[in-house]
Amino acid sequence: MRTRRVDQVGIAGRVSVAAGVGVTLLVGCAGEPSGGGPSWHDPGAAATPAASVTTVSPSPPAELRLVFAGDVHFTGRTLGLLDEPATAFGPIAAQLRDADLTLVNLETAVTDRGSPEPKRYLFRAPDTAYAALRAAGVDAASLANNHALDYGQVGLRDTLAAASAADFPVFGAGRDADAAYAPWLTTVRGTRIAALGMSQVHELADRWKPTDSRPGVAMSHDAGRAVAAVRAARQQADLVIVFMHWGIEGSNCPSGEMTSFAKRLARAGADIVVGTHAHTLLADGWLDDTYVHYGLGNFLWYSTSHSTDSGVLRLTVRGRAVVDNEFLPATVSDTGQPVLVTGRARDRISDRIATAARCSGLAAAPN
Repeated sequence: MRTRRVDQVGIAGRVSVAAGVGVTLLVGCAGEPSGGGPSWHDPGAAATPAASVTTVSPSPPAELRLVFAGDVHFTGRTLGLLDEPATAFGPIAAQLRDADLTLVNLETAVTDRGSPEPKRYLFRAPDTAYAALRAAGVDAASLANNHALDYGQVGLRDTLAAASAADFPVFGAGRDADAAYAPWLTTVRGTRIAALGMSQVHELADRWKPTDSRPGVAMSHDAGRAVAAVRAARQQADLVIVFMHWGIEGSNCPSGEMTSFAKRLARAGADIVVGTHAHTLLADGWLDDTYVHYGLGNFLWYSTSHSTDSGVLRLTVRGRAVVDNEFLPATVSDTGQPVLVTGRARDRISDRIATAARCSGLAAAPN
C-alpha cells in the first residue's frame, strides 16, 4: 500500500476557484548568479572572480497511481452500511486506498431537507456518507450528476455544507457558476492536479444549471464555459482530469454527443476523461494523447437495476501521460458493495468490455 501525500485546494461551495484564475509560480532561472548583485561595473573596484554556475537538470515527474470508480450512493440496501462508515465499502476499499489519488462519483444529495424534484428516482444520504468515503480511501468526489439536486437547491446547499464541515473535497457543483465549474486543485508528490466534474444529462438541465446567483451542477451543455474551464485548469495544473456524467442508460456504446464532447475536452487540454451514468461498463482508449474511459458503471449501488458489473480503474501516470491502464473487474453484491471477481466472472466482464471497445472509436494506444 502506498503512502499518500495530498495537499488540497478548493472544495466547491467553500473555496471558490473561478475558471480563468491562474497560479503564479516563482521559478529561479538556471544560470542566474546566486548573489543577485548589481549589473553595473565600477572601474575602481577590485576584480572579483566570476561566480561558478552549476546547471541542475530538472527532476523527472513522479510516477503516480490514480484510481477511479463509478457511481456511489447510500440509499435502500446501502443506507444501512453507514451505521459503520469505516467499513461501508467492504474489502474493495483496499483497492481504493492503494493509490496516490482516488476519485468517485457521489450520486446523491447529502441532506435531510429540501423538496423532491419532479423526477422518478430520488437519492439522498446522511452526512456520514463523507466519513465512509474518506475511510475507504477516496480523496474527492464529483457531484456533477443528475442526483445532486434531487432535493432542490436546499438539498444541494446542504450537500456542499456537509462536505465543507467534513473537510471532504467535492467538485462539479457549487453555490454559483464560478464554483461549479472551478477545478479541485491538489498537489500529489510534487504534481499539481486539477479535477473538474461535468454532467451531460439533459433531464432538468435548465433547472439545475448554476448561475451567478444560484447553486447548480456544471453542465457540458454550456460548451463554451465548460471548455473554458478546462483551458483555465490547464494553466493551473500539470495534470487535468475531467469526470463526466454522460451516456445512454444501459448502452455500452458512447453516443455521438459523448464522442464529440470528448474531442473538445482533449483539444482544450484534458489529459484524462472518465465517465459514469450509463449503469453499465463502457470501454477505454485514447484520443491522440488523451486517455478516455467512457463509463465505469455502478459501484456502491442500492439495487440490481441495470448491470451489476463493476470494477476499479487503475492508471499509472508519468507527467501528463497515462503509461499503464488496468481495470479490475468486480460485481455489485447483495449488500450493494462491489466485490472483486476472478475466474469465469472476471472473464465474462472482460469479454463485455472488449465488445464495447468495438464501438468506442478510441485508439488502443496514445498517438
